[in-house]
Amino acid sequence: MKSPLRSLVTAALGVFSLVAAPAFAAKDVVFAVASTFTTTDPYDANDTLSQAMAKSFYEGLFGFDKDMKMIPVLAEGYEVSKDGLVYTIKLKKGIKFHDGTDFKADAVKANLDRVTNPENKLKRYGLYNNNIAKTEAVDDYTARITLKTPFSPFIAQLAHPSTVMISPAALKQWGSKDIAFHPVGTGPFKFVEWKATDYLKVARFDGYWRKGYPKVDTITWKPVVDNNSRAALMQTGEAHFTYPVPYEVADVLKAKPDLELVAAPSIVLRYLSMNTQQKPFDNPKVRQAIAYAINKDALAKVAFNGYATPAEGVAPQGVEYAVKIGPWPYDVAKAKQLIAEAGYPNGFETELWSAYNHTTAQKITQFIQQQLQQIGIRTKITLLEAGQRIERVDTWQDPATAPVRLYYVGWSTSTGEADWALRPLLYGESWPPKLSNTAYYKNPKFDADIKNAQLTTDSAEKAKLYKDAQETAWNDAPWAPLVVEKLLSAHNKKLSGVYVIPDASFNFTEVDIK
Repeated sequence: MKSPLRSLVTAALGVFSLVAAPAFAAKDVVFAVASTFTTTDPYDANDTLSQAMAKSFYEGLFGFDKDMKMIPVLAEGYEVSKDGLVYTIKLKKGIKFHDGTDFKADAVKANLDRVTNPENKLKRYGLYNNNIAKTEAVDDYTARITLKTPFSPFIAQLAHPSTVMISPAALKQWGSKDIAFHPVGTGPFKFVEWKATDYLKVARFDGYWRKGYPKVDTITWKPVVDNNSRAALMQTGEAHFTYPVPYEVADVLKAKPDLELVAAPSIVLRYLSMNTQQKPFDNPKVRQAIAYAINKDALAKVAFNGYATPAEGVAPQGVEYAVKIGPWPYDVAKAKQLIAEAGYPNGFETELWSAYNHTTAQKITQFIQQQLQQIGIRTKITLLEAGQRIERVDTWQDPATAPVRLYYVGWSTSTGEADWALRPLLYGESWPPKLSNTAYYKNPKFDADIKNAQLTTDSAEKAKLYKDAQETAWNDAPWAPLVVEKLLSAHNKKLSGVYVIPDASFNFTEVDIK
């Protein structure tokens, strides 16, 4: 199997650009990004941006191209045993880590052993701990992974941007925690320096296995939280690529003759989850009323400047096995009827939290607040900072006392497959702190469909199971699906080879500048 590395690197960089310079000068690229990085270790990152950036120096066995199609990267190919338990992966030869050591099967074992060891307390432990029984290096270029139970989306899981190959020698030298400060991979660029609030810099790796790449000398990632400041860097030429472009400044950048604004399709779903274990959200009529009460078309215009479309299901189109069911209709009369039937003719008061504290989230929550007032639901808005989100939602230990009620949040399915679009968000065993089912939703039929879909390799059967699961969740309305947003980026027209891919990660292996 041929495997262009472009997908892997795709998920690598989140924002970048190249500096136009005389032919004799170095090709230095600057990417302006909206937030600081949490870590350089993808196994310990929950945010897409940190994982995307890390793809400059790290690669995985599999990845995605710019259209989110899965491709082999460091792997040559794979075979699966008839019982679906054993995956034998053949590796490409002649690839070196930045420290000069050869990429071999021992790296696959070292990295998967590390993430499945609970003592390492890595954030991506939940992605693998239920699946992998053991990983073996059969020979230098053959790795064998044995699963605990059949899990048909497993290769898609290996393509997740967190699943990268770190040098075993570097892991041994620096240890599981400190490797974040000394990343050593097989990617097109070597790590140079990280000043957390100022920049992260990488430089060309001359021993990169894809001949002729990379085409630029350095990439500097600059976190610029303020939207106006980030837009200004693009206008002055100090940055060559930026993502995301704030919706309110899109027209300004679009008008600049030396810049190109790109609105790319996405699989980033925004939704309003409701704590189904707590009154009044334990009543499906209340939840359905809320879904009816929100005008998704107006939300897309007001908060996203038109760069979004109403959600058509619980998994967005573009995810394998996603089913189009909606959009959920906007019907205030129906919402009032349902809220009255549920026993709340005068509505009620509740908390409305947002997982984000940026200006777009502020507009969205204010819009939702106004919409819900039409049916008597009075909300108090709180925009959570990252630390508050982790404390109050992500790591809350006791479901019975979980304070989350209405919760505006989003999800990007970075495996491209329906299991990771549905299981972390709606499966009965995925309540926080294990995964991200912030609705604390549990439906035995939904759970059975998800489990059976994992066990089968028959695509028709899998499609039916996922369809049934998505329709069940849609009707139960543990959340109100809102919109699928467009991915808005801008780059200098002298820059090429940089793409934002549908999961909001990046493809930049072929980055170049005139």
